[in-house]
Amino acid sequence: MVFAKRLREGVRQGQITCSVRIWMRPHVIVGNRYHMDEGEIEVDSITPIGLPDITPELARESGFLGVVDLLKIAKHGKGDRVYLIRFHYIPARKRKARP
Repeated sequence: MVFAKRLREGVRQGQITCSVRIWMRPHVIVGNRYHMDEGEIEVDSITPIGLPDITPELARESGFLGVVDLLKIAKHGKGDRVYLIRFHYIPARKRKARP
């Protein structure tokens, strides 16, 4: 999953744990991990929702100022299906130095 640069720090800090995406079909799979910066995002759930389900509270939980701000970013291509994706961030493991 790709996040706008302004959201990435909130994802890394665990403050953002969900994303609304408007796609033709889901582009992620529950349980899979996706590279983000130096760590990974693991998808916990994908739930189909409707546009009326995108509340100001959900927009803020997703890291946006409000619904309009979220919708500017959420739509990808010709998509018309709305998905709520819950996830968690997994930091990169620190590698031990070789002797």
